[in-house]
Amino acid sequence: MNHPFADIRALTFDVFGTVVDWRSSVIAEGQALGARLGLKADWPALADAWREGYFASMARVGRGEQPWDTIDALHRRELDALLPGFGLAALDEADRAWFNTVWHRLAPWPDTVAGLTRLKQGLTITTLSNGNLSLLVAMAKHAGLPWDAVLTAELFGRFKPDPAVYLGAAKLLGLDPGQVMMVAAHPFDLVAAQRAGLKTAYVPRPDEYGRGGRMAPVGAAVFDITASDFGDLARHLGL
Repeated sequence: MNHPFADIRALTFDVFGTVVDWRSSVIAEGQALGARLGLKADWPALADAWREGYFASMARVGRGEQPWDTIDALHRRELDALLPGFGLAALDEADRAWFNTVWHRLAPWPDTVAGLTRLKQGLTITTLSNGNLSLLVAMAKHAGLPWDAVLTAELFGRFKPDPAVYLGAAKLLGLDPGQVMMVAAHPFDLVAAQRAGLKTAYVPRPDEYGRGGRMAPVGAAVFDITASDFGDLARHLGL
C-alpha cells in the first residue's frame, strides 16, 4: 500500500516562529545592546511590538495603502517608530542598522537543524517566507539551516497569505501544488496554502511568544499532518 504522502516532493517552510525562535533572539540581542550602551528597556515588550508592527506593515501593503518593500525595510521603519516609546531614541544610526539585522541572526528551535537534515534525505526542503532573500540567506548561514533552496515572497512582489506566493513557489519547484506541503506554526498560513492547493503540516510552537504565551487558534481548520516538531514530521512522512 502506498504511503499516504507518497506524492509529496517538496516541503516549503514558514520561517519566523516555525523554524527559528525570533522572540528570544531579539530579546537577547536587545539586552546585549542595552548593556553595551548603558540603556535599559523592556526588551520583551519591544520584541512583541516590533513583531506586531511587522504584521501591520504587511497588511497595509496587502491593502494597497503603501507600496511593497522588503521585510528589512519594513522592520526598520517599525523600529524607528518604536524606539522613542521605549526610551531608546538616543540609538545612533549604526546601532539602529545593526539591531535591525537581528532578524538575520535568529536562533533555530532545538529540533530544527536535525529535523531539517532528516527531512532533506527524502524531500526537497525550502523556505517560503515573507522575509527577503538576503535576510533568509544570512539566517541560514548563521543558524546552519540546510535548505535546498531559499524561496521568498520577495520573488513574487506579494506577501503571504496571497495565493500567488504559494502557487509561485510550486511553479518554481516544477511541481503541482498538491505535490508541495507547506509547513508552518501559524494556522492562517496553512489555511491560505490549502486554498492554493498545497498540502499542509501544522507544527505548533507553543513557546513562540514565551512560555505560556499566546498561540493563534486553529478553529475549524483541519491540516494533513499535525506534528510536535520536525522529527515527528519526518516520522509522519515516512522518513
